[in-house]
Amino acid sequence: MITLTNTAVGKVKEIIASQEPKPEGLRIAVVGGGCSGFSYSMAFETSPGMLDKTYDFEGLKVFVDQASMLYLDGAEVDYVETLEGSGFKFNNPHVKSTCGCGSSFSA
Repeated sequence: MITLTNTAVGKVKEIIASQEPKPEGLRIAVVGGGCSGFSYSMAFETSPGMLDKTYDFEGLKVFVDQASMLYLDGAEVDYVETLEGSGFKFNNPHVKSTCGCGSSFSA
């Protein structure tokens, strides 16, 4: 199971509220690429795919495809704000290494 912190849920809901037309939910996926082999992807969706796992976080629907679930099971998504910047951060127990940019990983 993937989890989102309350901070991440609040930030996604805030962004969704400003979208027109309003998306049905958020897709979180793992895609090939990046200097370590895989990268995280987040995008708004109007409907889930047929084989997606759908999670509900305080009314926020999150869609994860079966292939991505292999890499995201047990992962936590947080939203952090620091002096250097802000953004979504993945804490994933399956990650064996990351690259210097911090946005790609190997599992």
